[in-house]
Amino acid sequence: MFHMWICLTLVIVMTGCTTEQQKTPEPARESPKREVQMQVTKIPDAVQHRIQTAAVEERLTPHTLSAPGEVRFDMNRVAHAASRIDGQIETVFVQLGDRVHRGQPLVAIGSLILDELIENYLVAKVRIDAARTTYHRSEMLLREKAVSMRRFQNDRAAYLETNTIHQHVQEKLANMGITGDDLRELEQGSHVEAHRYILKASMDGTIIDQQAVLGQGISAGAELFRIADTTRVWVFANLPIEEAQYFQDGDEGTIVSQGREPITAPLTYIAPFADEETLTVQVRFDVNNIAGQLKPNEYVEVRLGRAPSPVVAIPLSALTIIDGTRGAFVQRDTEFDFVAIETGQDSDGWVEVWSGVAVGDMVVTAGVFDLKSIVLQDAISGD
Repeated sequence: MFHMWICLTLVIVMTGCTTEQQKTPEPARESPKREVQMQVTKIPDAVQHRIQTAAVEERLTPHTLSAPGEVRFDMNRVAHAASRIDGQIETVFVQLGDRVHRGQPLVAIGSLILDELIENYLVAKVRIDAARTTYHRSEMLLREKAVSMRRFQNDRAAYLETNTIHQHVQEKLANMGITGDDLRELEQGSHVEAHRYILKASMDGTIIDQQAVLGQGISAGAELFRIADTTRVWVFANLPIEEAQYFQDGDEGTIVSQGREPITAPLTYIAPFADEETLTVQVRFDVNNIAGQLKPNEYVEVRLGRAPSPVVAIPLSALTIIDGTRGAFVQRDTEFDFVAIETGQDSDGWVEVWSGVAVGDMVVTAGVFDLKSIVLQDAISGD
């Protein structure tokens, strides 16, 4: 019985200890571990009055993401100029690099097929005009009962037949790029000179590729020129998945090309998928390039800004490098420790700090060079 009471007493005591341990609060988080590289303990009076310090702060700092980008043609401003008929190039009006305007002739192509179609069109035009006149005359005479119904119906059928043939030939010519204005010129001008297919520019732009050569035989669909309007271009960049989520269409980005003024442009496309190899998301900017400073296929830098977020920061003037180590002098009473620091982005005279100091630490902002000189002198003298 005595042993049973002892066991119960031990259980109660142990339970009480366990309860007390559970109620013990967690220790406060320690400041980041500081890697002290060097110390300055003796400071000459001439240096002492030049030293100024500032507290490490938590500041709202804008975050800027930078990524490599590539300039490309705006595919809505690129046109391929291809022949719609078989033939032979008789005249080349433009060449690589020329600035062209919509409707401007590019090449003249001689074609037997076109010549035959134009001949059919002109014959059909004469016949439709004659048939139309006869039909309208019969219609008028029928109202006056001067012709029979059968005669009127024959004239009407002849008109409809010739009209069908005329429209069919006209549609064939239209499919070859011959417009109504071209046909009217054919009806009024020189038939021999007009029997050439004129390939015209479909948009304003610059000839960026030329395949047309004088005397070259070509087939329908052969691409002879490529025209591009570079007053607006696309800039593509790839962002890490974790960064891409912070941006949306309409956000402003900055395009930076070497030796030229930065250009602000809207974000117009964010890929709905990530690249399986690089795990990045492609984005696109529509860039106004009227001055022509961006060249398709060149590489640029793309910068995107995020909303400010609180970060630990110190003044830029506190940073220095000693023996290849980037750091700052931190005041400890009357001494100064040179502490290694990892930094992030800088903005408005402050730099983000990832490790090395904590909020409230006092870092030297003026007299840094003096302290650095003392450290180097001590190293040389062996102190």
